[in-house]
Amino acid sequence: MSTVLPGQTMRVLSGMRPTGRLHLGHYHGVLKNWVKLQSQYECFFFVADWHALTTHYEDPHIIEESVWDMVVDWLAAGVDPNNATLFIQSRIPAHAELHVLLSMITPLSWLERVPSYKDQQLQLKDRDLSTYGFLGYPLLQSADILIYRAGMVPVGEDQVAHVELTREVARRFNHLYGREPGYEQRAEEAIRKMGKKNAKLYRELRTAYMEQGDREALETARALLERQKNITLGDKERLFGYLEGGGKIILPEPQAMLTHAPKMPGLDGRKMSKSYDNVISLREPPAEVEKKLRTMPTDPARVHRTDPGDPDKCPVWDFHLIYSDEEKKDWVQKGCRSAKIGCLECKQPIIDAVLAELKPIQERAAEFSRDPLAVKNIIADGNKRAQEAAEATLTEVRAAIGLGYSG
Repeated sequence: MSTVLPGQTMRVLSGMRPTGRLHLGHYHGVLKNWVKLQSQYECFFFVADWHALTTHYEDPHIIEESVWDMVVDWLAAGVDPNNATLFIQSRIPAHAELHVLLSMITPLSWLERVPSYKDQQLQLKDRDLSTYGFLGYPLLQSADILIYRAGMVPVGEDQVAHVELTREVARRFNHLYGREPGYEQRAEEAIRKMGKKNAKLYRELRTAYMEQGDREALETARALLERQKNITLGDKERLFGYLEGGGKIILPEPQAMLTHAPKMPGLDGRKMSKSYDNVISLREPPAEVEKKLRTMPTDPARVHRTDPGDPDKCPVWDFHLIYSDEEKKDWVQKGCRSAKIGCLECKQPIIDAVLAELKPIQERAAEFSRDPLAVKNIIADGNKRAQEAAEATLTEVRAAIGLGYSG
């Protein structure tokens, strides 16, 4: 399990854009990991419909059609609303407000240097991405994370730069606004609330770090703060900052939680993607799944059944890497290279494995599809929980930035 840093929560935040029905790439790349995380952390999983508009603003009907299909696929894959908060991004206005406030302090150059900004413009040449929304979507992603004070964000290596941007934005915000009026006096009042023994220990540890640079004392003081039950979250955040001579930690810096999901191959050997038209959808009829797998391309050197082949040049082998055990993989390697097995024989274990994997998912999806009201109620409950958590953060942000006045 990841280490949680000062001011962070044991909260995981992750989202998915609704741009079509989910496929095996989504299942192996994201959903299986969500199912595992929901039993270990407090998880917030959201439908990133605003993010979908950054690249699909000309086709909004795709987003609307996909939202509920996607939620059903999540539930069918094993994401449990009793163990995780499921919600829709656009139903929580706090995301947008925090995005606006963060945009006031974020240098333009920080957004322009995010690697995916140039990469996606090259990959999606058929779309006009010269919009503010596309340039600013990494900052909206930062707002998504920071509004819940998420300690961890599960990402692949290509998304680490986005989490790093979020850390920089949080650092800049805390530097600018963490020095609230009467900060030191409030910190001292918070120390006294800890009780005489703990207050004395906190001061000793703080002095050891501030005067001698004792890192062990700093870690001990942080652990002491985590155990405190009789001070508020706001006081705790003040004291985390006070330890190091800084200000109050209003927006904690998140950590990237690298996910090592297997790369799910498409039917043509490339990455599984709707844009390549090489996917197997989670709710694809079994007969269609079998047809797609039976007709997928193989090693072009195997023109005849008696021709030896090379599994490393065959898209079917990539499926064996995910679905087959070592014994089966050895059978494929030897049988293909010696032409003792044909391509259809090689594909059959994959067909069986994929159908077996999809069967319970499709059965659960059918159940949820028959009761759309239950699905909408799950999201309504999640929206309410997300709104409460987001509003608590936004109240502090407004106060820190000078917008906490009423009227």
